[in-house]
Amino acid sequence: MASEQVTTQRASWTIPGWIHGLLAVMLAAGAVTLLALGLASTGAPIVVEINGHARPVRTHAATVDEALRRAGIDIFPEDQVTPGLQSELEANTVIRIKRAWPVSIHADGEAWQIRTHATTIGQVLGESEIDLHPADEVWLDGKMVAPTSALFQAGSDLRRVTDRGRTRGQEAAALDSDEPQITVRRAIALQLDDSGAPVELYTTATTIGQVLEEHGVTLFLGDKVTPGLQERIVPDMVVTILRSTPVQLKVDGHTIRTRTRADTVAGVLGQEGIALMGTDYVTPGMDAPVQPDMTIRVTRVREEYVVEFDPIPFKTVWVADPEVEIDNIRLVQAGQIGLNKRRYRVVYENDQEVARFLEDSWAAQPPVTKTMAYGTKIVIRTLDTPEGPVEYWRKIRAYLVSYKPASSGKPKDHPRYGYTRLGWKLKKGIVAVDPDVIPLKTNMYVPGYGLARAGDTGGGVKGKLVDLGYGDNDYQSWHWWGDIYLLTPVPARSKIMWVLPDYPNFPDRRR
Repeated sequence: MASEQVTTQRASWTIPGWIHGLLAVMLAAGAVTLLALGLASTGAPIVVEINGHARPVRTHAATVDEALRRAGIDIFPEDQVTPGLQSELEANTVIRIKRAWPVSIHADGEAWQIRTHATTIGQVLGESEIDLHPADEVWLDGKMVAPTSALFQAGSDLRRVTDRGRTRGQEAAALDSDEPQITVRRAIALQLDDSGAPVELYTTATTIGQVLEEHGVTLFLGDKVTPGLQERIVPDMVVTILRSTPVQLKVDGHTIRTRTRADTVAGVLGQEGIALMGTDYVTPGMDAPVQPDMTIRVTRVREEYVVEFDPIPFKTVWVADPEVEIDNIRLVQAGQIGLNKRRYRVVYENDQEVARFLEDSWAAQPPVTKTMAYGTKIVIRTLDTPEGPVEYWRKIRAYLVSYKPASSGKPKDHPRYGYTRLGWKLKKGIVAVDPDVIPLKTNMYVPGYGLARAGDTGGGVKGKLVDLGYGDNDYQSWHWWGDIYLLTPVPARSKIMWVLPDYPNFPDRRR
C-alpha cells in the first residue's frame, strides 16, 4: 500500500504599525488617568469654605495658593483668605474665603467697578472716596435710596454663587451677574429770589418747575417766574419769583377774586380788562396803591331822562235849562282830564337811582270842563187821592221813616217835649225834612200816610229822606222807599233845590 503524505498549511496574520501606535497612546493615557485617579483619591483631605459654604477637597498641594489653583478657585486681590495663600497645608485644613462683591459705580460722569466687603452704600462710596452733598441723590439698581441703606436687600442669599458643582470661572460669572449698580446724581446749586428773599437751593431736578415743586414753593395765578418753569437747570443760575398780590373786585354785580403784580388800582383794572366809561368811577381811586386783600369797587354811572304825567282834574259846571222839566238832567259837554308833563334827569349808580333833577315841565293837555244842564221848567199836575184830587209841582222818590215825641230825643219833662222846630205840636201830618231839599212849611202828599206839611228837621234827616211824624198813641213804623208829592203853591224859585242829592243807602232808623 502506497503511503500518503499529508501537509498542513497554516495561515498567518500581521498587525499593521499604525494600530500599534494607537494602542501605545491609549495605554499611556490610561496609565496617566489611573495615576491621576490614584493621586486624587490618595491626596490629603482639606475643606474649602467660600462665604460660609463648605466643600471637601483632596489635594497633593503643599500650600493654600496651590490647592486653590488646583481646585480651580480664582482669588481676587480684595478677597479675604484664611489661612494666607502661602501657608503650608496640613491634613484637614479648612481654607475660608470671604469674597469681595463686585459693585458698579456711576458718578461724576465716569463709571467703574470695585470689589468690596462693605455692607452699606455709604461705605462703598467712602471706599471710592466719593463725598456726598446732602442734596445729592443715590440710586441703587434704579431705585433712589439713602446712603445708609444696605447694599443688598434683607433676606437675599448672596452665598448662592458659591454652590457646588461650578467649574473654574463660573463662580466669578455668577458674582458679576448679581453686581449692584450704584449711581450718584449730583445736586446743582442755584439761587432762588422769592420776592427779595434770596436762598440757595440744591437740586437734582432738571427743570425750574420741578425744583420749585420739590422744595414746596407754592405759585399763584399772576406770579411770574424767571426763567420760565420749563427751563433746564444749569449750575449757579438765579431763579426769580415776582409775587402777585391777592385782591378782589366788585363790578357789574359780580365779585372777582384775583392776584396781580400791578402797583395801582388802574393797573388791576387794566389786567382784568375792566374799562370805565362816561362818569363811572372806582373806589379807591385809580392812583391808589395796591394793598393785599383790598377790595376795589367799580361803580357804573348812567343818566336817563324820565317823563312823568300828572292828571289835571276837570271842573263840572251846572247850567239851568228852562226848556227841560225839573228833575231832568242832560250832558251838555263831557269833561276831559288834562295832563301836566315833567321831565327829569335821573342818575343811577349800579342801576340804583341816587338822584333826579327837574329839567322842565309843561301842560301837555288842558282839562275840558264838564257842563251839565238841569231842568227848571215847572209843570203842574193833578193826583187823585183818597182825600180828593191834589195839585203837585214835583214828585220826589225818598226814603221814608217815622218818628214820635217819645223818640225825638227829649225826656217827657222837657219843656219842648213833643214840639217841632217850628214850634208845632208833633202829630200825624207833620214831617221832618232836610230844608235844603224841601223847604219848611211845604205842603205834600205821601201815599199811605196822607197829607202832610214840612214842620220839623233832625240831625239824621239829610238829603232825600223824610221822617213821617206821629203822636205817641198812633205811631206806625216806616222803613222803605216811596214817592212824595210837593203840592202847590210853588215856592219862590230861589228856595227850590233844582238838583236833588241822591242818597240810596240810608241807615235803618228805627223809631
